[in-house]
Amino acid sequence: MLPITSLYVGLLTLIFLALSYRVIFFRRANRVSLGDADSKDLRQRVRGQANFTEYTPIGLIILACVELQGAPGLAVHILGLMLFAGRLLHAMAFWVHPMNFAYRTYGMILTTLMQAVGAVGLILHSLL
Repeated sequence: MLPITSLYVGLLTLIFLALSYRVIFFRRANRVSLGDADSKDLRQRVRGQANFTEYTPIGLIILACVELQGAPGLAVHILGLMLFAGRLLHAMAFWVHPMNFAYRTYGMILTTLMQAVGAVGLILHSLL
C-alpha cells in the first residue's frame, strides 16, 4: 500500500478534474467540439490541462517509488507537497486572464525541483 502517495493522487486528481471541466464547459458553451476555434481563452485552458497531464504522472511515479523504497514519511510528504503546490500554482496561473506568470514560474520550479530531488534520491538509493 502507498498511503502517502494515495493522498497526493487524490488531491492532484481534483486539480485535474477542475482543469478538465474548465475545458469541457467552455467547449459546450461555445459549441467547439475539436480544436480551439481560434480562441485564445480555449487555448489557454487546453494548455493548462495538457501541461498538468504532461508533468504530474512522472511526479506521482517518483513519489510512489520513493515511498516504496522506504523513505521516511516526512520526506515523502515534502516531495508530495512540492508536487501538489507546484501543480496547484501552475493551474492557478492558467485560471486567470491575463495569465499570472509568477504563479506559473513558481509552479514549474516546485514541480521540476520535486522531480529532480526525487530522481536523484532514487538513483542514489539504488546505487548505494
